[in-house]
Amino acid sequence: MKRTSRDIRTANRYEVLRQIIAESPTSRQELAAATGLSLATVATLVGELLDLRMITEVGFEDSAGGRPRGLVAVNASGGALIGVDIAETYVHVELFDLGLNVLARAEEDVRASESLPEQVVGHVATAVGSVVMQAGIEGARVLGVGVSVPGQVDRATGTSEYAPNWDWHDVPLLDLLTEHIAYPLHLDNPLRASAVAELWFGAARGAGTAVVVNLGTGVGAGLVLGGGLHRGVSNSAGEWGHTTMVLDGRLCRCGNHGCVETYVGARGIMLNLREIGPDSALLHADDQTATIDALARGIAADDPVARRAVHETARYLGAGVADLVNLFNPEIVVLSSWVARTLGEPLLREVREAVTRHALPRPLAATEIVLSPIPTDPVCLGAATFALEGALQAVGQKNGKRTTPVRSRTAAPPS
Repeated sequence: MKRTSRDIRTANRYEVLRQIIAESPTSRQELAAATGLSLATVATLVGELLDLRMITEVGFEDSAGGRPRGLVAVNASGGALIGVDIAETYVHVELFDLGLNVLARAEEDVRASESLPEQVVGHVATAVGSVVMQAGIEGARVLGVGVSVPGQVDRATGTSEYAPNWDWHDVPLLDLLTEHIAYPLHLDNPLRASAVAELWFGAARGAGTAVVVNLGTGVGAGLVLGGGLHRGVSNSAGEWGHTTMVLDGRLCRCGNHGCVETYVGARGIMLNLREIGPDSALLHADDQTATIDALARGIAADDPVARRAVHETARYLGAGVADLVNLFNPEIVVLSSWVARTLGEPLLREVREAVTRHALPRPLAATEIVLSPIPTDPVCLGAATFALEGALQAVGQKNGKRTTPVRSRTAAPPS
C-alpha cells in the first residue's frame, strides 16, 4: 500500500518522539542527525509535539561559539500509555508515563478452563482497571492501550485471526475489548511488541538488523530489518516457532508435526525433561511456570537432570537460532520472554555453543547472541509504543479533518 504524505508525517513525528524519549534532553540538531530528517522538518515536528504537550523545552546546552542550542525533553506527565501482554497462562498489564517509565502493574492468572475470548477479555478489563486505579490518574490522560495477543493478528480490523494456543479463529477481539475498556485500543502480536521494545530500550537499540526470539509457552521471532520493524505482507512475519524442526516429530498445537515450538517452548521443555527424567521432582505436571522455575533452581544446584534438560533444549534452540543467523545475517539475536529470563545465563551459554556448531562461520562472526536486558515485561513495553503510535496517528487524522481515528476504538466506561 502506498503511503500518503500524512502517513509519512505521522511516521516522522513518531520517530522524532522516539528519539526524544530515548535521549532526553536533546537538541533539534541532534534529532536531525539521528533521524536523517532535515533540521527544518525536525523543528516543525518538535513544534507540533510541544503543542501536544508531549515534550517540553528544558533550557540550552553550552556551545563552543555561535548561538546556544535549545534542548527538549519528554514531558513524562503529559499522558499515560497502557501495555497489555495476553499470554496463555496470564494477562500482564503495565501503565507507563510518556517517558515509558512503569507507574503501575497488574497481573491476572488465566486457567486452562478460561480460554474463551470473553473470559480472557474479562481478565484484561480487570487488570487495566487496576493499573489506572493504582496510578491514580484521570482517564482522560490515558492516550491509548496497546494489546498483544499471541498468534496471527489483523491490525486493521482488530481481529485475532488465529491463536493456536486457544484454537481461536477470526475472533473480533478489539470489538470485545471495547465493551469494557474506555480508551483507544491497538491490537498486535508479542513478536512485534518484543522487537520494538528491544529497538527502543534494549539490546537491539541502534541495530539495523536484529532478531528477537520469544521463548515462552509459544515461540516466535520478532524481526528488525533496515533499522525498523518487519511485519511481512500480512503482519505474519516471525512465525519461526511453527517452522519444521524435526520431520514427523512432536505434534504441535498448529496441527503440524515437529515445529520448533514443540522442542523449545515451555511445553516442549517439559517433554524434554520428561524424556530425560520421567520421575524427576523438577517436573510439575500441567504447570509450566513451576517446572521452568524448578529447572532454574536445579541448574543453580548443579542437578544433573536439570543440566541435561537444558542442554537438550539448547541443542534444538541452537539449531533453530543458527537458521535465523544464516537467513537474516543479523547484528544481534536477543533471547526474550519469561522462559529465557528464568533459565538465564546457563541457557544462553549452551545456545551459543550449539549455534556455533550449526551456523555458517561468516554470518555467525558478525552476530552477537544475548539475553534481553529489559527489566520490565518487554511485551507490555512494546505494546505501549503501539498505543503511542496510534495516539500520534489520531492527532494527524484530526489535523487532517478526520474525526474518527482509524481502527482506534472507544467505548463508554464500564458500569
